[in-house]
Formats: sequence, structure tokens, C-alpha cells
Amino acid sequence: MAAPLLAALPLFFWKIFMSIVVKCVDFSSQEQGRDLLHLLNSYALDPMGGAQPLSEYVLEHLLDSLAARSDALSLIAYVDDVPAGVANCFEGFSTFSCKPILNIHDIAVLPQFRRQGIGNALLAEVETQARKKGCCKITLEVLEGNKTARKAYQAFGFGAYALDPEVGAAMFWQKEL
Repeated sequence: MAAPLLAALPLFFWKIFMSIVVKCVDFSSQEQGRDLLHLLNSYALDPMGGAQPLSEYVLEHLLDSLAARSDALSLIAYVDDVPAGVANCFEGFSTFSCKPILNIHDIAVLPQFRRQGIGNALLAEVETQARKKGCCKITLEVLEGNKTARKAYQAFGFGAYALDPEVGAAMFWQKEL
């Protein structure tokens, strides 16, 4: 069934037929690069992304800058070959665990594709990649007012943490691996 026909069906039926594929971005691919910039700019325009478009500088230099980084990992979720979601991650290092950490710097799903499992598919692939790298945890940041994202992250196993309860919870989230 063609993607435009699926879009006309009620969400329940569409989920039955849709195909979600998450790909690691090849920064030298023009198509994937275009998809990454489109998804990231859409996220930037969203209130949860700051409601401002990416600058011309970012649009012109981001792909080459990401390609030059050995610690960068970008994923795109495609629904029936249509770019629907993105995750940009960067490897860090935990001195307390003496292992790498994978930080999700950006994760977003286009509004028309939300509540269809795309975010979970992206998170699952991030976790797969983190395990391959021998990471001890995945971290991310979430806006306090983004209750939908917070609920999704908690359902996936993320949560706030505190090193000392008297100091309070860190404003950073993690998932132990």
C-alpha cells in the first residue's frame, strides 16, 4: 500500500501497515544529509526546540562538522521511506565508571508521526549502538515542561539521579546499561 494511501487511513490501521526503519546517517550521503537537516530544522522550529530555524551557518556546515567528529552518531527513523524522526548523539566518558557514555543531544519526531513508536525505535537503536560501544549509560536532557517526552523517556528506563539527596537531583537524565 502506498504511503499517501496509508496517511488517509485511521492511525490504528496505518500502524498495522507502516514500516519503521532506523538508519545510522552516512554524512557523505546527500539524501541522508538533506533528511537530517530537514528533521533537525523542523525540531528547531518546534516550541520544544526553541521555535527558531537553524541558522544559515548551521545548515551550511553541520554535515561536514558532524562527519569530522569521531564521537558523533546520528540516526534517522524512516516510516515507509519518509524521514520521520532523528537522534543526534555524542560519545562522552564516565571517569567514575571508566567507560564511555552516549549522550542523546537531540531527539525529535515530526508532529505527524508522533505516538507511532518512532521515538521508541530511535531510543532502541541508540541503546543498541551504546552497547556496541561498551557504554555504561545513555544520557539525555529534557525540558521540565515537556511532559510527553519525560513520560516516554521514563517508560524507556530513563530517570533523574542525585549523587547526594541533600544536594538534590541532577538536572540530567540517565539510563544505566
